[in-house]
Amino acid sequence: MSYFKVTDWESAYTNGAYIVDGDRWPAAWVEPAKSFRDGLTAAGRARLDLAYGPAERNRLDLFLPEGQPKGLVVFVHGGYWLQLDKSYWSHLAAGSIAAGYAVAIPSYTLCPDNRIGGIGKEIAAAITTAAGLVDGPIVLTGHSAGGQLVARMMTTTTPLGEPVIKRIRHVLAISGVHDLRPIMKRKMNKELRIDDAEAGAESPALLEPIAAIGLTCWVGGAERAEFIRQNALLANIWTGLGVATEAVVEPDKHHYTVLDGLMDAGHSLTRTLLAE
Repeated sequence: MSYFKVTDWESAYTNGAYIVDGDRWPAAWVEPAKSFRDGLTAAGRARLDLAYGPAERNRLDLFLPEGQPKGLVVFVHGGYWLQLDKSYWSHLAAGSIAAGYAVAIPSYTLCPDNRIGGIGKEIAAAITTAAGLVDGPIVLTGHSAGGQLVARMMTTTTPLGEPVIKRIRHVLAISGVHDLRPIMKRKMNKELRIDDAEAGAESPALLEPIAAIGLTCWVGGAERAEFIRQNALLANIWTGLGVATEAVVEPDKHHYTVLDGLMDAGHSLTRTLLAE
């Protein structure tokens, strides 16, 4: 009998080094994001740098469709809670906007100036602020670390208030890290400072979900094995806790191209995100 054991946690959770031309990202997103922002700003359909809290990075961009929005999508970015901001991702709002939804994309205070639990509280404040600007149902999606953050919002210890929770229709976590304990084994934990208590409090896979909200876990088939495992893990556990879940592995997509479908209203990723 053969067994599989992870012995190199750095390799298991490193993405770019295992993708052809992987060093293109995240810089490859800068220009399309800026172009998209500029276009919607010129059309009067972008509200940029809206404050949702007192910290310097407590800002969100809100992109609006033509006409009355059908509801609100909130996209939370990744970067291992250590990197990036809202400016890299604006173009990913295109699919939802074409389908008639408003899209909010927040920045947040990064580690080590924050902790993951603190970031979760900021994301809750961002969602609440955006929810006050757009009527209708709310859909949450996030990538990588952002996948953890949006899934965390639909747990029974969510930092969100009840009025906002009642409006959330669906959470779609893309390439999410839902059990933080393996990340404690990485060198980056010197900056993240995840300990046993925080792993228990902030790992969606270790928490009780709000069963009334549907969950989709989405990952690329060409991603690292740990991301595929984490994707299946959360859907598996929460199915057993009464949540309507779906786990999707999109063929041939790696950790960065797995987001491409969000730019197209007709792509299965966006259709799944917005499904009623």
